[in-house]
Amino acid sequence: MRIYVDYDDCLCETAKAFTWIADRLFGKKVPYEKVRFFSLKESFELNDEEYAQLMEYGHRPEVLMAYEETPGAAETLNAWLDQGHEVYIITGRPYSSYEASRRWLDEHGLKRIKMYCLDKYGRNRCTDQSDYNMTMEEYYQLKFDVAVEDSPLAFRFFDHLPEMKVLVFDRPWNRADQLPGANYIRCTDWNTINEMVDAMS
Repeated sequence: MRIYVDYDDCLCETAKAFTWIADRLFGKKVPYEKVRFFSLKESFELNDEEYAQLMEYGHRPEVLMAYEETPGAAETLNAWLDQGHEVYIITGRPYSSYEASRRWLDEHGLKRIKMYCLDKYGRNRCTDQSDYNMTMEEYYQLKFDVAVEDSPLAFRFFDHLPEMKVLVFDRPWNRADQLPGANYIRCTDWNTINEMVDAMS
């Protein structure tokens, strides 16, 4: 099978790190379970300037490298590769964060995984033609059997694949959203996700 995997809050605990960053930079004390919106600007009640500072700080290489792995992520993805599945990490992180993001994967035992930056949220204006930069046209040419994603804003990128199973990683910011269809399945951890993939294989 061909499997799409999102990076932040699927492979690593990005939002948990941002709660600490928002507190450090602006004194915004928002517990992780109170991060109710995918938009961190909205969740932390930031103005435009503060949000820009938050994102700049959170994407510094040394900060990205410190993000904690979501338990079971690397083990599961490596098992999928061993079973012959084709795994793509498709992230909405800015293109400038690629090197640190790639190094994080390598240091967490995921050297075999393909990673691509896709402008999911209109944040990037990069015209770099690097192999790791995926255009929307290139993305829509790919067909996936399964996706692992946490962001409700990314679900629209699956509309062209109505038969694909979308395993929604349960997070505080997606719990209030009604899932788009029966092919969307909420999963609480990587063990559950792995069981779902095994059942589809």
